[in-house]
Amino acid sequence: MVSDDASASLPLRPWLGEPLRLALASQQAHAIWLHGPAGVGQFDLALALSQAWLCEAPWVDGERREACGQCASCRLVRARSHPDLMVLLPEALRESLGWNSSDEEEGGSPSEGASKRKPSKDIRVEEVRRIVSFAQTTAARGRGKVVVLFPAERMNAISANALLKTLEEPPGDMRLVLAGASTDALLPTIRSRCQSLRLGIPDARIASDWLASQGVSQPEVLLAAAGGQPEEALAWAQEGLDAKVWLALPGQLMRGDAGSLTAWPISRLVDVLFKVCHDAMRVAAGAEPTYFIGSEPRFRAVPQALAQWHEELSRLARHAEHPWQGALTVEWLVQQAKSALAVRPQT
Repeated sequence: MVSDDASASLPLRPWLGEPLRLALASQQAHAIWLHGPAGVGQFDLALALSQAWLCEAPWVDGERREACGQCASCRLVRARSHPDLMVLLPEALRESLGWNSSDEEEGGSPSEGASKRKPSKDIRVEEVRRIVSFAQTTAARGRGKVVVLFPAERMNAISANALLKTLEEPPGDMRLVLAGASTDALLPTIRSRCQSLRLGIPDARIASDWLASQGVSQPEVLLAAAGGQPEEALAWAQEGLDAKVWLALPGQLMRGDAGSLTAWPISRLVDVLFKVCHDAMRVAAGAEPTYFIGSEPRFRAVPQALAQWHEELSRLARHAEHPWQGALTVEWLVQQAKSALAVRPQT
C-alpha cells in the first residue's frame, strides 16, 4: 500500500542536496558510479537519484529536478515497493538498510537452508542475473527502470562479469546506479562503462549539526573519530560508543586494559588501533592528532616503535575477517599497543 503522507521524498542528509542536483544536471550515461569515503551517504544519494528519475513530475523549466515527493511513484519508492526499482544489496546489509531479502521480494519465504547460512557480505551472481529478467519487462509506470547496487565493490569477478552485458547494452530505458566506497575494488571494465561521480567528506559543521540532531553528544569528537564520516559516527553512537569512552581509549591502551574492547569485532578494533598509531605518529612529528582531539594522556611514543607496530597491524588487517579467538586476540592486540606506546623518547 502507498503511504498517504503529504510528502514522500526520501530523507536526505543535509550535505547531499548539492551532489544530488549536480548528478541530475550532469547525467550523461545510463550507468553512474557513485563513490567516495564510506559513511558519507552513497546509498541515500543513490536512492534519491533513483526517486528523481522515476518521479512522475520532475521537470521544471525544461530541466530535471529533485523528486516531487507527492506523486504515486515517489510514494512507492518511499514504501520500498516501486515495481520499476530494483535494489541489490548483500544479505548482511539488507536488514540494517531496511530492504527485504530477495526471497521476500519475490513473494516467497527464505528456505530453511538459507536461514541457517551466515548472511553473505557479497552481491552474488544469482542476484546480478536478476537484473536481466527485470530489464526485459515493460516499465510499469512508464518512467523507465532503475537498478541500484550497493556496495558495488562487493560484486566478485563472476558477478561483475555477469553485469557487463547489461552495462554495455542496457535494454529499454533503464538506468543503473552503482554506489560504494572502493574504486580500486571495482573491475576497470565496470568503471569504464559508468559515469563517475565522487562524494567528498562533508563540511564538519554541517555534519556535526546533523549528528547533534540525531541525539549524539559531543558530535565533533565522534565525527573526528570516524575520520569525518558522519554515518559511521552515528553508527558508533548507536552502538554505545560515546565521546568520553573514545577520548579515554589511548590512556586505556597505555595501561594495557582491554576492558570492554573484548566485545568489539576484531576488524573494528584493528581500525581503531590504526587510528591510535596514526595519531601517535603525528604527535611524535610535532603535529596535532587527527582522530583523538583533546584526548588524555598525550602520546609520547618513539617513531621507530610506532612504525614496527604499524607493520604488525597491517599484517593482521589482511586477515581481520578470520574467525579469531576473540577475547585472546583482543588481549594480545592491547598488549601489543601498550608495548608500542610505552617506548618513550630519550631526553
